Amino acid sequence: MTGQVKQRISSIDVVRGIIIIIMTLDHVRDFLHIHAADENPLSVNPPNTLIFFTRWITHYCAPTFVFLAGISAWLAGRKRTKNELSLFLIKRGVWLILVDVVLISFGFSLNPLYNMLILEVLWAIGASMIILGLLVRTSMVVITTAGLIIFLGHNLLDYTQLPANGWGVSVRVLISGAATVIPLGGGYNLLVLYAPVTWAGILLLGYSIGRLYDDARFTMQKRQKALYLLGSTVVLLFIILRWINKYGDPTPWAEQKDAFATFLSFINTSKYPPSLLFSCMTLGPLLILLAVAERIKGKFASFTMVYGRAPLFYFVVHLYLIRIINLAAFFATGHTWAEKADPAMLFLFRPQHFGFNIWVIYLLWLLVVLLMYYPCKWFNGYRATRNYWWLRYT
Repeated sequence: MTGQVKQRISSIDVVRGIIIIIMTLDHVRDFLHIHAADENPLSVNPPNTLIFFTRWITHYCAPTFVFLAGISAWLAGRKRTKNELSLFLIKRGVWLILVDVVLISFGFSLNPLYNMLILEVLWAIGASMIILGLLVRTSMVVITTAGLIIFLGHNLLDYTQLPANGWGVSVRVLISGAATVIPLGGGYNLLVLYAPVTWAGILLLGYSIGRLYDDARFTMQKRQKALYLLGSTVVLLFIILRWINKYGDPTPWAEQKDAFATFLSFINTSKYPPSLLFSCMTLGPLLILLAVAERIKGKFASFTMVYGRAPLFYFVVHLYLIRIINLAAFFATGHTWAEKADPAMLFLFRPQHFGFNIWVIYLLWLLVVLLMYYPCKWFNGYRATRNYWWLRYT
């Protein structure tokens, strides 16, 4: 089946493509950096500047994907009724969760028995879409208000002592928890890395911002001004609240041995779950980048859009590509099949003390990005000219 090529907003694809490239660096580091498993890359005492910023810059990935998913949901609703959009978002949310459980869990663990099911960013986006799918039946005021309440208020839970069992577990999994392991019995466990309600606040606000892409109401110049203003306001909110050091992040910054280390402490905010300050630190610059991207043209834009137009395809395929490189390196460096499992690690073929220095990681990162270019270009052409039902959810 063939169909007409779908129109897309190039600035959003450019930004998404940039973030996809940055995300790849984090995943290459996870599986192939010698100290990814035994050192804290965000340590500020003492700091390793290159390692710190290699990890820190990737903080922008998950919030960007979730926020842009919200904008995309608004764009998807332009030619749908509320009921049609609600059903589409719920179906897409379920689809993303299934991809996370089936393909991404295996890609991370390489365990065909699925003893550890991992819920990470696709689960967060999928669950958030289901929440939005229910809320789109109400009004934009309700959606925006819900997003702001979650975004601004969820850190109030930092000041509460939740029960270790019962409803306290549910609150931690859904809103306030970091990495939460839930025993399923029979040797199976569920690892929830992303608290879905907290991330849903970001997606709901992305949906609200989507109105700026209504060409009937906003010219490009007006949209740029609005994005600059919103982005600058969010950055300013981050600086003020972080300086006050009383609310918005469970880990306060602290004065270090020198000004640079103190600065690193200042920008080292909590991702699991995304604190208010983490979200402001990442989403403020994202809004500004969206405004700047309106004018990014030429080869750079064309290059990044290839990735930005195939986010789900890229996410799945690049993970398996990295794991293939990981397996090749595992056996090439003298490890054997008998060493595939390290008791200190969740993932197979990824020993705790294994990998390469950071400069090799950067070379492998560029290799993975370049190897993914033509597969993404092929997929974009395939999807743009076909109307198979499953392509609507990619």
